[in-house]
Amino acid sequence: MKIALNHKSPVPLHIQAEELLRRMIADPQFQNGKLLPNEIDLANQLAISRTTLRQALNKLVYEGLLIRKKGVGTKVADAMISSKSVNWLSFSQEMKARGIPIKNFELHVSWIYPEEVIANFFNIKTDQKILKLERLRGRPEGPFVYFVSYFHPRTGLTGEEDFKRPLYDILQADYNIISELSKEEISAKAADKFIAAKLETEPGSPILFRKRFVYDQADRPIEYNLGYYKADSFVYTVESRRG
Repeated sequence: MKIALNHKSPVPLHIQAEELLRRMIADPQFQNGKLLPNEIDLANQLAISRTTLRQALNKLVYEGLLIRKKGVGTKVADAMISSKSVNWLSFSQEMKARGIPIKNFELHVSWIYPEEVIANFFNIKTDQKILKLERLRGRPEGPFVYFVSYFHPRTGLTGEEDFKRPLYDILQADYNIISELSKEEISAKAADKFIAAKLETEPGSPILFRKRFVYDQADRPIEYNLGYYKADSFVYTVESRRG
């Protein structure tokens, strides 16, 4: 396949690089564990900076399409079964739409230095503080979900907002940021002592673990969200329509 970008195109180079990488992922020559060209060689071949290339690579790594190992290289991830939900809402909006009363048991706001995995998702440095929002929520009789959200500094959130309001309403109404796209990863795991204490369950109990990556209208990352759900109190439903 042709590995080149159109430098005269109005389409940003990092978007072109992402589309090229998607084609490479689908190409049989890069499957079955074969490594992609290394960053330096590929950036030189495309005549772009490594930063621009990494922006595209990071996105595909967090979508689970690529696997990158330090000292080894980048390869196409093994195919996995996945589904995409549609018409996604914030937790508050979804529960309200279903007529389910929700209680906020805990709400904590802090400014932290992001771990490398979060900094890479936001394409920022680890020495730049970001807003962290922790919420323990559930029915009036007890909590069933613990959320941890991290926000890109670009959002403008100060930490003084009323986070009892729906989160995406706050972003849109107060900061003119529309949450356009959500990408999710869902898996099962056992609750550690910290999560078990939050959800009032036993350590080792099954929980549903969900990662949500949220983007704005320009396809820029704005939120990195982790959700821990009690498996015996919550069912995550995915609706897919054959198009």
